[in-house]
Amino acid sequence: MSKKDLIDTISRDCELTKEKATAVVDAVVGHIRSTLAGGSEVRLPDFGTFKVSARKEREGRNPSTGATIKIPASKVAKFTPAKGLKDALN
Repeated sequence: MSKKDLIDTISRDCELTKEKATAVVDAVVGHIRSTLAGGSEVRLPDFGTFKVSARKEREGRNPSTGATIKIPASKVAKFTPAKGLKDALN
């Protein structure tokens, strides 16, 4: 499902204009992004949890030359599905 498909579905199901549905999707994604950037986690019951995880600095290899390179430490977003979502899929 693409963002456009999601907007179309929300627009139809909630009887909103596509402009308002776009604003809703953008607001939700923006809020999740800013909450994660602040270091907090986002829990959506029966869907899952978004949280920030730290990756340590590590060594890697350049695939074209085989040379060893240092990959810097970084933060990444992780998603853990809730039991309700797992049950819905199985």
